[in-house]
Amino acid sequence: MTADNTSWFQAVWQLKGSILPAIFPRVLLCSGLGFLISLIHYYGYSLPEQIFGSVITNVAYNLVLGLLVVFRTNTAYDRYWEGRKIWGGIIINSLNLGRKIWIAVAEIEPLDREHKIAALKLLGAFAIATKLQLRRLPVNRELETLLTQSQYLQLQEVKNPPLKIALWIGNYLQQQQIHNRLSMDELLAMNTSLDGMVEAFIGCERILTTPIPLAYAIYLKRLLLIYCFALPLKLVHDLHWWTGVIVALISFILLGIEEIGNQIEDPFGNDPNDLPLDAICSNLVSTLGDLSK
Repeated sequence: MTADNTSWFQAVWQLKGSILPAIFPRVLLCSGLGFLISLIHYYGYSLPEQIFGSVITNVAYNLVLGLLVVFRTNTAYDRYWEGRKIWGGIIINSLNLGRKIWIAVAEIEPLDREHKIAALKLLGAFAIATKLQLRRLPVNRELETLLTQSQYLQLQEVKNPPLKIALWIGNYLQQQQIHNRLSMDELLAMNTSLDGMVEAFIGCERILTTPIPLAYAIYLKRLLLIYCFALPLKLVHDLHWWTGVIVALISFILLGIEEIGNQIEDPFGNDPNDLPLDAICSNLVSTLGDLSK
């Protein structure tokens, strides 16, 4: 969804990319509890408002809950934005390296141009292999069009395809220097870009394999559960039959913020709120292809 093709009111009702489907059962549970409390109150049964309702008015509790929810979301967004910056580094280094290969590598024999085109394809293959590795997906036909049959079969046997592709690119550059098609200074500059690509891949792996601490996530969920379950006891004396509606609204806000953090903390998947890695990789392959035209 972008601001260019979706109006404000369309975005309000849009389900794709929304957290509503994920939190709807929890909101419905809280609302149902609010209705049940209203029903009990209607028939005159006493409710422990003074005990549980005080949780809602406790300033310290509200402050802790608010800080934890905001911190949870900010932490998740930091991971999302860092992932996007790292992928920006992959794109920049890939395009710079592709440009240098096309300009700096001398063409002495007729096959040299074909080897350069194959090297540019390897740069696109590195990005796609990185995407697949982060999604824990096997090598597939998305890579087959960018590799030789031998390379494609080799990638299916290795545990870390992006590093294998980086090794092939490095070997190609080394061979060009050995055969006097590339100067040592140019080789060093190109290896710097290649090192940046590998460092970016490792950075993505670091984000993927370092989740939010489980104890923190569990603690926040328990606080939200206590708050949403105690809320009807505080509101029923003033709102009566409207308690379920207001509880649903408040729980939608709190649980929604927490769910946004859950969805964006791992930005490399296929969910609507994850980074558009398919489009990023497709654009990179297309741009690298334009260099050889």
